[in-house]
Amino acid sequence: MSSKSQPIPEQVARLSAQDPPGRQQNLVRILFVHRSIADVERCLYELNRVRFTVSSDVVATLAQCAGRLHAQLFDLVVAEYPSTNWQETQLLDLMRQMKQDIPLIFLVKGMKRETAAEFILKGAADCIEADSIGHLPVAVHRALAEKTLRDQRDRAEKQLRHSQARYRALAGNLSFGICRCSVDGTFLEVNEALLRMVGYESREELLALGLMRDIIQDPGRRAQLLGQSGGGALANPIEIEWKQKDHATLKVRLSGREVVSEQGELEAYEVIAEDVTRQRELEDHLRRQAASDSLTGLANYRRLVDVLDSEIKRSKRTNREFAVLFFDLDRLKGINDRHGHMIGSQALCRLADALCSCCRNIDTPARFGGDEFAVVLPETNAEEASLVARRICESVADDDKGPRISVSFGVAVYPQNGNSIESLLSQADSALYSMKRQRSAATESGQSAAGAGH
Repeated sequence: MSSKSQPIPEQVARLSAQDPPGRQQNLVRILFVHRSIADVERCLYELNRVRFTVSSDVVATLAQCAGRLHAQLFDLVVAEYPSTNWQETQLLDLMRQMKQDIPLIFLVKGMKRETAAEFILKGAADCIEADSIGHLPVAVHRALAEKTLRDQRDRAEKQLRHSQARYRALAGNLSFGICRCSVDGTFLEVNEALLRMVGYESREELLALGLMRDIIQDPGRRAQLLGQSGGGALANPIEIEWKQKDHATLKVRLSGREVVSEQGELEAYEVIAEDVTRQRELEDHLRRQAASDSLTGLANYRRLVDVLDSEIKRSKRTNREFAVLFFDLDRLKGINDRHGHMIGSQALCRLADALCSCCRNIDTPARFGGDEFAVVLPETNAEEASLVARRICESVADDDKGPRISVSFGVAVYPQNGNSIESLLSQADSALYSMKRQRSAATESGQSAAGAGH
C-alpha cells in the first residue's frame, strides 16, 4: 500500500468531525470481495482516517463470500467490479438467496454514470469509482445510516402488523360488538361479535345499513348517544333497544367516542355495544321473584307495602281516595284436614285466580300471608270497593275446580279509615273479622232455630 497521503475530500472531512449515526463507537464489520489486498488496505486506511473502527475479512470468489456470510455476521459488503470471477448480478442474487439484508457497495473501475444507476436499481447501496477511494467513508456512512433507518422502519412495521393482528384477533373474539360509523351513521367497520349480535351473516350486508337509520330506531336515543359525547367519550353509557335482522329486539348497552381529525373536524364515531338482554331478563325475573308470592304468583307482603306507600303519596298529591280489600279463605284448616295440604294449596291458588280475574290492570292483588289476601284499588271509594269484593266472592263461589270454598272480606278506604299503612290494614282486617263474626252468629242462629223446630 502506498504511504503517500491523499487530500481528504470535503464530504469526508465533514464526516470525520461527525460520528456515523450509531456506528462511530461500535465496530463496523466489513466483508471485502476483492482480489487486490493493496486496494483493500487503501479502503481501510481511508476509513480509519475518519475514525471508523473496522473489523474486516477478504475473499476473492463467490463461494468464499457465501461461506463467510454463512459463518459470520457483517454490517457491510464492499466488492470490486468488474471481476473475472463473477458478474455484479451474481453477487446481488447470492446475497438475496442467503437473505443477507446488508448494504453492498461496488468499487468500479472506469465507472460510468449509467453503470452506477443500473447497479443501484438492482439493489446495490452505492457505487464508488475505484480510483476515488477517498469517497468510500461517505458511502459507508450513508449506507449504514440508511440500513439503520431501514431496520427501524422494518421493526416499526413489524410491531404495527403485530399490533394490528392482535387488535383484529381481540376484536374478532370479543363478546362485545365494535363498530366504526361515518358521521351520518353508516357502518364503516364491524367485528364478528356485532354481526352475531344483530343476526347478520354477511359483513357486506351489515355495512350497507346504518347504525342510526336501521338499528337504533328511536330518534331520541340516537340523539342521546351522539349528542352527549362532546368531542370525547360518552359521558355515560346508555341502554337502548336494537332491531335484529329478524325484527326481534335486544337490549344493548352502548358507549363510544367521536373520532376527530387533526384539523378538529368530526370524522367518525366508534361505538362499543354490549348485549345485556339476558342480564336484564334475569334481573327482571329476580325482581319479580323478590316481589312475588312463590305459591300464587301474586304480589307478596313486601310488594304490598311498597304499593300502599306509593298510593298514600299519590293520594296526598291528588286528593283522591283509594281502597284496600282484605280477604280470608274460610275453613282452610278443614280443607287441609279432609283433603290434604296439596288441595289446600290449590284452594289458595283458586282464590288468587279469582282476585286477578276481577281486578283491573292498575289494581294490585297480593297474598298477605297464610290464608289472608289483600287488594289495593287506586281511585276507588268504599261503595265501589264493596262491589269489587262481592264480585270476587261470587267468582269464588262459582268455582267448581275442587272442594267448595268461600271467602270473607273487609274494606278500608284512605284517608277515611286510616292515614297510614298500618291503620289501613288494621281497619280492613277488623272489617273482615266483623263479617266472619256476623256469619258465625247467623249460622248459629239458624242452627238454633232448626233445633227448636224439632
